[in-house]
Amino acid sequence: MKNIKPLIAQILPSMIELRRDIHAYPEPGFQEFETSQKVLNQLRNISDIQIRKGIAGSGIVATIGGNKIGPCIALRGDMDCLPIQEKTNKPYASKRPGYMHACGHDGHTACLVGAALVLSKIQDELKGPVKFIFQPSEEFDGGAQRMYDAGALENPKVDAIFGLHCYPGHGLELGEVAACRGSAMAGSGNFKIIIQGKGGHAAYPHNCIDPIYIGMQVGNVLQSIVSRSTNPIASLVVTVSKFHAGTATNIIPDTAILEGTFRSLKPKLLKQAARQIELLAKQTAKAFGAVAHVEIQEGYPVLINDGKSTLLFERIARRVLGEEAVKENYAPLMGCEDFAYYAEQIPGTFWFLGIRPKGMTVYPHCHHPSFDFNDDALEIGITMHCEIARNFAALWNN
Repeated sequence: MKNIKPLIAQILPSMIELRRDIHAYPEPGFQEFETSQKVLNQLRNISDIQIRKGIAGSGIVATIGGNKIGPCIALRGDMDCLPIQEKTNKPYASKRPGYMHACGHDGHTACLVGAALVLSKIQDELKGPVKFIFQPSEEFDGGAQRMYDAGALENPKVDAIFGLHCYPGHGLELGEVAACRGSAMAGSGNFKIIIQGKGGHAAYPHNCIDPIYIGMQVGNVLQSIVSRSTNPIASLVVTVSKFHAGTATNIIPDTAILEGTFRSLKPKLLKQAARQIELLAKQTAKAFGAVAHVEIQEGYPVLINDGKSTLLFERIARRVLGEEAVKENYAPLMGCEDFAYYAEQIPGTFWFLGIRPKGMTVYPHCHHPSFDFNDDALEIGITMHCEIARNFAALWNN
């Protein structure tokens, strides 16, 4: 096989420039039209590439080697930003107030573009088609599901999909990669509980049914789902993250509203938690003479890495980066990721790319206003995408 290091070195400066340009002009989910155009401007320099654009609004699926008869691999990158005010003070910091690339999707996109450019130079080595999926709206509203519904994994049909996510913490440094075997990231759900009580003057609580007090009891009792109804070895989180009630200090309101999230690495626990949230909220409110109206919204499913594709990833990573650089059987995370929608349909592996410089103990985490993707990780991200793609056919069928 051809040494791709010189090819990566040749495009790396332009991929850093692309990453920073995307960072400076972030776009939220399903509005990544400028970002999509920047990707297209790069891909159009590739000969013999098939491009579908406008998928799920701003998504792109590009295919190299579409007529090859071997198994088809897909590589995925997400493009959307977050509604956070940036505080990095970098020269290329967000120029759009209230929005920033706080989760590294600018880096993910640049890694995938770089991989497409490099693989286009060695198309003769590819035994099967390679799809590059540039996806909108990972953070909210499940862009992966919409891409799947629009046929992103068809024509040609994808045999396995791989996606990366930069990660600054959890024992992972620049130069290292990791993948979880089995459950990799939690599934989620959201809840909204409206406590209907009876308002009145704050001086006469005995004439009221205080929804704030009852809401506090509901918030407390929901924690028993984790502490007293779930096996301590299992992973489950129930969090009340919003509590809205009242208009003045001397008025007991009629209603209080609690909202929050629940997450687990086990699909069965998600369903169990949803049932218990509704039951406990209603029964607790009833015990105090109030009524609880409960709304449960299903979130992203549990992201479960396929065994075969994950072992393939680890095998390639060890060969390319060295034994010590690969953190095998990495501990799963309680964050959520809509790559899970792809992994529900076909074998998939979602892996983590270390970005924290060696020796640095504190690095801003994803979703923090001071976070920034480390450009030094681009070379490794591009390399791994390329090596997975060009080794996939030979290893997948063995």
